[in-house]
Amino acid sequence: MRIAIASDHAAVSLKTVLADWLREQGHEVLDLGTDGNASVDYPDFGRAVGEALADGRAERGVALCGSGIGISIAANRNPACRCALVSEPLSAALARQHNDANAIAMGARVIGEEMAKACLAAFLSTPFEGGRHQRRVDMLSTAPAQN
Repeated sequence: MRIAIASDHAAVSLKTVLADWLREQGHEVLDLGTDGNASVDYPDFGRAVGEALADGRAERGVALCGSGIGISIAANRNPACRCALVSEPLSAALARQHNDANAIAMGARVIGEEMAKACLAAFLSTPFEGGRHQRRVDMLSTAPAQN
């Protein structure tokens, strides 16, 4: 699977660990940066994950920042991206199973490396259940009704 991964400066170390782990698992990794500890703006990197999903360069995405919150918001600005902020494997699995999430976000300051790997493993191995969930997922990509 082709997986886009990006982080801001607060999560660059976790990004490196997860990118290496993904490669060990046989995945193709599209590393969208950042590559150093110099302060950068997380919206740029969240946007990059959303764009990689939208244009087909990646099938799944991983967005990382200090808390995971800001970068998940940035990624979700792209209508093609359904990014779920996760902190343990159950939420990662449910994001796929019920919401057909195509990206996950995690916070390097709130999750350890092993837990991040467990979340990523659950996310990548869980299929979308479809069925009753499909209608709701479809609603995520449509414009709200005007009143």
